[in-house]
Amino acid sequence: MGLNCDESVPIAEGKSVQQTVDVLQKKLEQLGSVKQGSFCVDCETYHATGNVVGQPSKLLYVMHNSETPLSCMALFEGGPYLVADANFDVLMSKLKSHFQNAKGHKVESRGSRYRYCDFLIKVGTVTMSSSARGISVEVEYCPCVVPGDCWNLMKEFMQSFLGTSVPELPSVFAAKPEGLFAAADCVDTMTQYLELFNKLRKLQIPGSNVR
Repeated sequence: MGLNCDESVPIAEGKSVQQTVDVLQKKLEQLGSVKQGSFCVDCETYHATGNVVGQPSKLLYVMHNSETPLSCMALFEGGPYLVADANFDVLMSKLKSHFQNAKGHKVESRGSRYRYCDFLIKVGTVTMSSSARGISVEVEYCPCVVPGDCWNLMKEFMQSFLGTSVPELPSVFAAKPEGLFAAADCVDTMTQYLELFNKLRKLQIPGSNVR
């Protein structure tokens, strides 16, 4: 695993979500990127029950990534988090008295993986309840895990196919005590996806039903 940047990409004017995804994929192929299968990242939301009276219900997010099929991640709203094996979903089903699944709130990003030299790029359609909410782009620079050493290189590469839509440095890196020279890990990747999902789930996109 290298350094990852996950960001939502605006839908091109006059185009649908799928048409914008097609444009991005064509740009990657024109650069010389090679398609290498597909990917999926999903997120289930649970409400913690039995909270102290007067306090809001705390949310628990259980996330899966096809890049790490034997594990999943559970993140409490505002922390902490844990990495567990795939059987964690079975455990959650047995904790219904403590955590209630928020039906209809599952969000996922699904799409194609591309390889370009030392970069791994994933362009996905973000859906919720069979409705397309937006587009996610994940770029991973495989040889490095330190933002301070490679962010400028990543940004330059992203400009080659995202143009002016290139994101700023993800806040998850800047927020660390060690700053930009702390090594990134899988938690940083999933935290970025969670922020992306929470942002896109609030959007209403006309004509966004997926068939």
